[in-house]
Amino acid sequence: MSSSLSAGSRASASDHATDHPPAPAAGPVAAAAEPARPARHPGAVKIPHLGDFHVPPRVVLISLLAVPIGAVAAVVAAGLLKLIALITNLSFLGRFGFGTAAPGDTAHRWLLLVMPVLGGLVIGVMARYGSEKIRGHGMPEAIESILVGGSRVQPRVAVLKPTSAAISIGTGGPFGAEGPIIMTGGAVGSLIAQFLRVTTDERKALLVAGSAAGMAATFNAPLASILLAVELLLFEWRPRSYLPVAVAAVTATLVRGPLLGTDPLFGGAHVPAHIAFSAYGLCVVAGAAAGLLALGATALVYFSEDLFSRLRIHWMWWPAIGGAIIGVGGLVEPRALGVGYDVIDALLTGHATVGLIIGILVVKTLIWGLSLGSGTSGGVLAPMFMVGGALGAAEALVFPQVSPGFWALVSLAGVLGGVMRSPLTGIVFCLELTHEINAMIPMVITASAAYLLSVILLKRSVLTEKLARRGLHLTREYSVDPLEVHLVRQLETPAAVTFRDDRTAGEITALLRAAHDDGDPERLLAQRLYPVLDADGGLVGVVTRGTLVHADPADRTPLGELAAVPVTAHPDETLRALANRMAHHEVTRLLVVAREEEARVEGIISLRDLLTARRIDHHEEHHAERVLTLRSRGAIRMPDTTIAKAKKISV
Repeated sequence: MSSSLSAGSRASASDHATDHPPAPAAGPVAAAAEPARPARHPGAVKIPHLGDFHVPPRVVLISLLAVPIGAVAAVVAAGLLKLIALITNLSFLGRFGFGTAAPGDTAHRWLLLVMPVLGGLVIGVMARYGSEKIRGHGMPEAIESILVGGSRVQPRVAVLKPTSAAISIGTGGPFGAEGPIIMTGGAVGSLIAQFLRVTTDERKALLVAGSAAGMAATFNAPLASILLAVELLLFEWRPRSYLPVAVAAVTATLVRGPLLGTDPLFGGAHVPAHIAFSAYGLCVVAGAAAGLLALGATALVYFSEDLFSRLRIHWMWWPAIGGAIIGVGGLVEPRALGVGYDVIDALLTGHATVGLIIGILVVKTLIWGLSLGSGTSGGVLAPMFMVGGALGAAEALVFPQVSPGFWALVSLAGVLGGVMRSPLTGIVFCLELTHEINAMIPMVITASAAYLLSVILLKRSVLTEKLARRGLHLTREYSVDPLEVHLVRQLETPAAVTFRDDRTAGEITALLRAAHDDGDPERLLAQRLYPVLDADGGLVGVVTRGTLVHADPADRTPLGELAAVPVTAHPDETLRALANRMAHHEVTRLLVVAREEEARVEGIISLRDLLTARRIDHHEEHHAERVLTLRSRGAIRMPDTTIAKAKKISV
């Protein structure tokens, strides 16, 4: 049905280059300074078929699938944390156990230098002969899978990624478990989805649901995990994707309880309910410092990556070199190695010494950034917790005291806002990690200040720069599509010219050629899609101008036989629905017909009209104007938004 019309539409598009330039189309056109606004339909018109959200019934099924995904991701997260503890005990304490351990607890300092190198060698072998996708900190790989991989994750990645992360962190790597578990949880969701008949968008929702579930189970932070999914992984805000993510995060948090407990991960800052106003001002300073630290940390990671890329040895050996860097740093400050939850707790409770604060701030930042550039396996969040906490603890040495650990807490939120460029996630994350609700406003100020500095001075974050280096572009600005705001009836062009179905193709061809020679006095050539009507004015079909102009003047075929079945639109549909329909049928113009009377033609909508909506949106974003003045005389003049109505011609 659409093939004949599509061919005609493509032919008519080429007419722009060969035919006489058309007269301005009836309807809104761009003015010299401001695009014409669409005229509103007079009176209130109810549109029952449109709603705030599009919710397909399958969202219930996909949300139910998120329950087992969340449960499995929680078990995997708990297993990963236990595996990290086991490898740490074996590597540095020489014992088999799953209890909490830190590399700095070892009695043999030479292990601090040797074990990270051995761990790097194992990871290099796993990456080369297992899967190269285990390299890195997990989030860019998850994003890339969503952007260009159809949300498909290889089964072996689900096994190799957490294993490599456990080896890296357990042998002293200064990383966190959240990046690998985000990738692993996403792999669980993707694998389950790949065994089912689902769309790519549904598979994406299940992948992100698994990622959020893994993060929620790791940190007991379901709301922050949902926000991270929205701000960084989903690239949309729709019920179809939010609901599965929320279900998976809640399920994972509930399953985590019996496995890892329900207490906050870090507690003890004890922020008072009343904070001096001077402290709020200093939160801006703390945010600026956190933003600068975020810039430096991001630059350090990719400076290191550039250095490693210049090496003339295979990348399989790079993690071992990164391990040597970690080992040297461990000799300087042993507590900088590993996840370091005990160090974060000391910083947030005000129990850290000046030596530990400076050592973590300098050594942890250097060994994390330099070793992560080697392509080893590890996450970003936990190191940023430690570095952000150390920055705040250092500020507490000169800032007025609010409570022990207060400045460490707000700076932690600031560093997350600056490094990840997800301020809402950073704020809620800190709230869920500590349950310090009294620190909410200071954290909002600090995280927002760091976020502002980061987005102004840095094009991409540590999470997205790697994607850019692979030739991909990711925008993290989400807004309402202007095509969703405007309706067809606001921008449609009247069908000024119609043809009777008993007229012959040759007659109309002669008429159009004569109009071309006369300068198109009747605007026949301004229209490129012509409705064909019967004697009663009912719609028979459509013909394109390109088809008629190139027809033989001696052709006696009635237009009713040449007319193709049209692709139509209704006046109360959104332009976004039309854009999708045009793309599906490969046409650039649609007939607008009344919803109540399918045979009554109301007008024509074209790709040019869709671009008008874009021009209006662009104008509103970039054109500055003064609407009100203090003049005593005169009135505010509103632009004329009336759509011109062309004189109708029936031939």
